[in-house]
Amino acid sequence: MLLRQNRSVYTYNDMMKETLSRFKFRGDAGIINAFKTDFSSTFSEVYPDKHFVLVPIPLSKEREEERGFNQAQLLAECLDRPIRRPLIRLNNEKQSKKKKMERLFSARIFDTKNNSVKGMNIILIDDLYTTGATLHFAARCLLEKGKAASVASFTLIRS
Repeated sequence: MLLRQNRSVYTYNDMMKETLSRFKFRGDAGIINAFKTDFSSTFSEVYPDKHFVLVPIPLSKEREEERGFNQAQLLAECLDRPIRRPLIRLNNEKQSKKKKMERLFSARIFDTKNNSVKGMNIILIDDLYTTGATLHFAARCLLEKGKAASVASFTLIRS
């Protein structure tokens, strides 16, 4: 099993769709403040153990420059835990534009250095869990090449 578990704070609905659109696609990074308390308190309930390292899902350089921020990084910064950035995004295709089967059968989308997170218990941070493909690709990379001890994930929203 690649991903030990995923937990999310909110369920995807019309309000969350609009909010996420403002956050990601219209560059409203300040909207993170509306979620900070719920995100942090839910995280502490789900992961009370402090022996985890946070790894925000990276954007491609082009996407981050276009957006001006990485939403997963902003979410990770809401939590009082160490943050590492061992993952490298290999492509720049928007996952939100892909159908479920395209997401599940994408080519490798992440890389990391050998032993980059050796023995660490990782919690991947992302904004939205749709099919889980992105998080599973990241988990595989961190477990196989990075040699993580375990990988779980925590997302703001689950569809």
